[in-house]
Amino acid sequence: PREEVAYVTCTYRSTCIDQPDFLATVDLNPRSAHYGQVIHRLPMPNLKDELHCAGWGPACGCFESGAAAKRTKLVLPSLISSRIYVVDVGSQCRAPRICKMIEPVDVFWKCNKGYLAVTHPLPNGDVLIANMGDPAGNGKGGFVVLDGETFELKGNWENECEVPPTGYDFWYQPRHNVLVSSAGMVPKVAGRGFNPDDLKKGVFGRRLNVWNLSCHSLTQCFDLGEDSLPLSVRFLHNPEAAEGYVACALSGAIFRFYKSCEANNWAVEEVIRIPPKDVSGWIMCKMPAFIADLIISPDDRFLFVSNWLHGDIRQYELSRNCKPRLVGQVFVGGSILRGGPVTVCRDEELKCQPEPLVVKCKRVYGGPASLQLSLDGKRLYVTNSFYSTWDRQFYPSLVKEGSVMLQLDVDTDKGGLCVNKNFLVDFGKEPHGPCLAHEIRFPCGDAKS
Repeated sequence: PREEVAYVTCTYRSTCIDQPDFLATVDLNPRSAHYGQVIHRLPMPNLKDELHCAGWGPACGCFESGAAAKRTKLVLPSLISSRIYVVDVGSQCRAPRICKMIEPVDVFWKCNKGYLAVTHPLPNGDVLIANMGDPAGNGKGGFVVLDGETFELKGNWENECEVPPTGYDFWYQPRHNVLVSSAGMVPKVAGRGFNPDDLKKGVFGRRLNVWNLSCHSLTQCFDLGEDSLPLSVRFLHNPEAAEGYVACALSGAIFRFYKSCEANNWAVEEVIRIPPKDVSGWIMCKMPAFIADLIISPDDRFLFVSNWLHGDIRQYELSRNCKPRLVGQVFVGGSILRGGPVTVCRDEELKCQPEPLVVKCKRVYGGPASLQLSLDGKRLYVTNSFYSTWDRQFYPSLVKEGSVMLQLDVDTDKGGLCVNKNFLVDFGKEPHGPCLAHEIRFPCGDAKS
């Protein structure tokens, strides 16, 4: 079915507006009088949580029978407070409500974890949440587990002796008994903003971790390069596929990971590298691509990438055993726009700096961050808040004017991207002032489920 509503996580942290984060319900039905508008807001009962990557609860993981997934619970982990909210979206999909809350102290004492990032339901019905650090903000990867029926905090998923130094995202493939996780960064250092002096100090992760899904044990680790900062991890949707991709934010590289000929062993290869740009008027003389998100179409034909600093969204065509081919690209903001403070001195890809984007008379600030794709692969949605502290540092106009949610039309035949100039969700016009929008979820199913 076509998506009719979206749930979008919104935060007021780092905006100087003393309001709680909220979950926005957005009308996506083109025939509706409220198309492209926020039709409901569910405020959280606390301040400065930084809602980040929402994920579905149980009943929408892996289905052998082909039965339709019923997405009735949305789990909202908080990146800064380490609080967990469980939201009931099944009773009233256009007016969700909080049905459970797990306080940070419980996460701290029971798991010795904090800075919760990404959520996915497990095949056994439980819910897994990846974290970035310990309660003090030091780097500490791993996962916490919620009971799939009661949503009680069960504890840590992995063995204590196998905790990675940092963590962020993960994906799994049950038929191959594997879970793959990325690295992220040290929370208390990254929380002060991006500092070039932190490079080469171990602040930004570099590992891709391969886990035995049933035993919860770490089986392989791949070093993807110093300060590569692997964030988004995606397997192909085909449940038989032993292949996926991980995007490295700071190096601009995308690696393909796959099951090698050796039994139960995995391998990685670099398949894409977006070159940095030589610039003046910026924090460094070279501006990395900074891949904030990566998504694969449900038919496994296309790979989409959000380039948060440069400002473009890219579409690559996937083919077996070949490098992905760039078939679509569009700029929806970024730091290198014409007329801005940054001058591009040398660019391997572009002949001139891109023009600013205006949609429905609104100038779009910031760069593309979180992506979501419709089930038919024809509509790509994007928001432009990556992390509130870094938003304020790199895109102060975004914090002042508020986020937007855009929709791109996707050519699913030959490839190609085009901004839909008739669609804009303006989070700069919220009742309590401009806010920052991040993750997007569809109750009917999406490309990250």
